[in-house]
Amino acid sequence: MVGHISRPGAEARQGEVFALEPVAAARALIGWTLTVDGVGGVIVETEAYHHEDPASHSFSGPTARNAVMFGPPGRAYVYRSYGIHWCLNAVCGPDPGSAVLIRALEPTHGTEIMRERRGVEDVRQLCSGPGKLCQALAVNRALDGARLDAAPFEMAPPDREPALVAGPRIGITRAADLAWRFGLKGSRFLSRPFPQAR
Repeated sequence: MVGHISRPGAEARQGEVFALEPVAAARALIGWTLTVDGVGGVIVETEAYHHEDPASHSFSGPTARNAVMFGPPGRAYVYRSYGIHWCLNAVCGPDPGSAVLIRALEPTHGTEIMRERRGVEDVRQLCSGPGKLCQALAVNRALDGARLDAAPFEMAPPDREPALVAGPRIGITRAADLAWRFGLKGSRFLSRPFPQAR
């Protein structure tokens, strides 16, 4: 049985995070614990996508696929990447159409369940990428539009301010120079290392 992870003030802090514009929200979400039906871990890598960002799904306006991005903040935007992997985003910001991609977690809750779902033993391979973590947490299109402050999701803020690193986003061709990818400094669970700081 996976333990309950809520902490005092978590709901209020979560609302504050999702009210932030996406770059600030992407930074702020590092260190939060995210679980789905009690399975998950600590967010160690995120990417920001703004509605005026040419790399964002929302750049050209609302569609059936991205409709959740134009709804209220604090919802899950789930889409399939390259027709293969599901990706989990947190809708955020004062303006419609922005979100934070959850790129990697450090597994802390339900690791054996994740191993079964992923078919791998190495804990570093369970959630080290957006597709991997969605498979490990059983996130799919059925959760598109779900509230992140209600079951099956649960989120809790970190006990202390984490140290961050930043760099360019991954796997995009537009606005690829923006340093809108954030990670937990020193984490072994990133999808890939950050470039060395100049």
